[in-house]
Amino acid sequence: MNTSKITLVLLFLITTAFGQQKITIESIYGGAFRAQGMDELQSLKNTDQYTVLNVDQEGRSMQIGLYDFATLKKVTNLIDTKDYKELSNGIDSYTFDASEKKILIACNSNQIFRHSFTADYFLYDIASKKLTQLVDFQIQEPTFSPDGTKIAYARENNLYVYDIASKNSTAVTNDGKKNAVINGITDWVYEEEFAFVRAFDWSKDSKKLAYIRFDESQVPEFSMSIFQKDLYPKIETFKYPKAGEKNSEVSLHIYDVSANATKKVNLANYNDFYIARLQWTNDANVLSAQVLNRHQDNLDILFVDGTTAEAKVVLNEKDKAYVDVTDNLTFLKDNSFIWTSEKDGFNHIYVYDKTGKLKNQVTKGNWEITSYYGFDEKTKTIFYQSTENGSIVRDIYRIGLDGKNKLRLTQKTGTNTATFSPNFKYFINTFSSASQPTVYTLNEAKGGKEVKVIEDNKALADKLKGYNLPSKEFFVLKTAKGNELNAWIMKPKDFDPSKKYPVFMYQYSGPGSQQVANTWNTSNDYWFSMLTQQGYIVACVDGRGTGFKGADFKKVTQLQLGKYEVEDQIDAAKVIGSYPYVDASRIGIWGWSYGGFMASNCIFQGNDVFKMAIAVAPVTNWRFYDSVYTERYMQTPQENASGYDQNSPINHVEKLKGKFLLIHGSGDDNVHVQNSMQMMEALIQANKQFDSQIYPDKNHGIYGGATRIQLYNKMTNFIKENL
Repeated sequence: MNTSKITLVLLFLITTAFGQQKITIESIYGGAFRAQGMDELQSLKNTDQYTVLNVDQEGRSMQIGLYDFATLKKVTNLIDTKDYKELSNGIDSYTFDASEKKILIACNSNQIFRHSFTADYFLYDIASKKLTQLVDFQIQEPTFSPDGTKIAYARENNLYVYDIASKNSTAVTNDGKKNAVINGITDWVYEEEFAFVRAFDWSKDSKKLAYIRFDESQVPEFSMSIFQKDLYPKIETFKYPKAGEKNSEVSLHIYDVSANATKKVNLANYNDFYIARLQWTNDANVLSAQVLNRHQDNLDILFVDGTTAEAKVVLNEKDKAYVDVTDNLTFLKDNSFIWTSEKDGFNHIYVYDKTGKLKNQVTKGNWEITSYYGFDEKTKTIFYQSTENGSIVRDIYRIGLDGKNKLRLTQKTGTNTATFSPNFKYFINTFSSASQPTVYTLNEAKGGKEVKVIEDNKALADKLKGYNLPSKEFFVLKTAKGNELNAWIMKPKDFDPSKKYPVFMYQYSGPGSQQVANTWNTSNDYWFSMLTQQGYIVACVDGRGTGFKGADFKKVTQLQLGKYEVEDQIDAAKVIGSYPYVDASRIGIWGWSYGGFMASNCIFQGNDVFKMAIAVAPVTNWRFYDSVYTERYMQTPQENASGYDQNSPINHVEKLKGKFLLIHGSGDDNVHVQNSMQMMEALIQANKQFDSQIYPDKNHGIYGGATRIQLYNKMTNFIKENL
């Protein structure tokens, strides 16, 4: 036998004897399993091309690469940071003007909250390769006017218009003041819960700028101590409306650029309301705005006259629970519009004429539209993503505006998302499944035919073979009460059905959320795989209240957050505990944020089912959380005190029997550490022993430096010691 064959045999024997390579926390959070992607992928509007933000192989410079959709070949680098010392720290993000001849480049970004940041911005002329700093201070949300001559931006709560030719800025507002008035940028709760920061928009003729003004002077303040760096802790204070407290008073304004004059839109018919979206229509003098009442069960789409600032309701939507706010409102050339709604019990696409009269319900069925991708005017075709082939998968479809000629464009089972070319001839499909790292392919939009693979992450897939990872088994779990719930389970690779295994359950459980999905997950799945290598079964169940199974399933938890979700996790644990290979006396549960709220409730209320629980950054009483999110599902504490208090884990601490680990970041601006402090005090007064960990100055994500490594090692050790 030759030497190479002997080596192979030895390697085989060693692998067989010692099993697969072991995953470590350090390898997970050190980036060892990072997948290749297409960063900042943008489809151009004027040419059949797309751009991607690339980093060169040495990591010394970044480029905005321009590629052809048809061939996938790189045409050129629009800009390379190595050629400009101003961009020595790299490119964070970029946007094109309408002509796609100029680019706004953000760098040196400083995060404010979840989505908001300030940055240095540079204006780049592609033809001349000239790079000019916009202004010599950091700004927010700079946005080109449609004609490309101006840029609107926000700075220190005021709104400005920058003229590109003269390089001069004109103040649109001057009353902006920290913790008092914000113009054109959302307040904390809008940013977090309505998921947008830029609260201004240009009219199609570039003559007017609409913006929302937030008067947050009456909103109660929240303060956090910042402990690190200085001798005396610094106090960070910001406006945070908790459930039932005063919100910002919002108003809508239209600024005429040439006249340098502003008109306020008359919204006197509304009281204590939200302006959840604003967007100019294709009529240059008609602005649309979406106004929600405080309970969020009544939404009006308004059309506002750009000259008179008078508003009229063109569409009203009501729901017995709440109306979801989305970005799916799309205006067609004649100002008729496409809208998605759950009004028939599932999220579907509807078309209305410009007066708000229903023309057609485009999609129908017991499944959900999960993304609206666009409308091809030439072929009168809508492109979308849906759950038509099952609530845990996503596929791409095309359908006529009349609801006919529907065609599935993706064939692989898993999660498909699309980026379409401007002429809707091609799309880049991003596909993954629980067993397949992300694959990027070029596909034809007419029939979905795969043209070419762009990136298949084969190197990562090959690397993972050495770890012999467990697979996720998807199934439907039926509880004793008859509730059918999506679930997955991961077993050790050397699983022996004659043995009894401990089970570690993971969930999030928030309204409309989904954790049981056939998609490639990142760090948590690697951690779960690591736990299976150490002899644990990991399971996940999406209980009632989670999403993509219709409005009734999702909204059953209305006014009672934590009641049915906790019931379902306890019932699911009992079913799992009945499996012959499960040790029912060793079941644990873990969750973060809403999942932490759930894990806390489960260990208290399910004290005969769960042996241990870990709660990270939990809400412990919805009275402590923000107005927009909480009241959407609970109304106010003044209206629904029992709903808040009966389901608060603070009010069930005396039931604790098992082992409990409570974790929070002291700098969490979202779920304040107050939540955990109040629950700690309740546990102490109930004479209950528990473990806890506070992460100084860390926000809701609890990361930075070695934080994640320490956090996951701590949780792993707690599981090994107590499960």
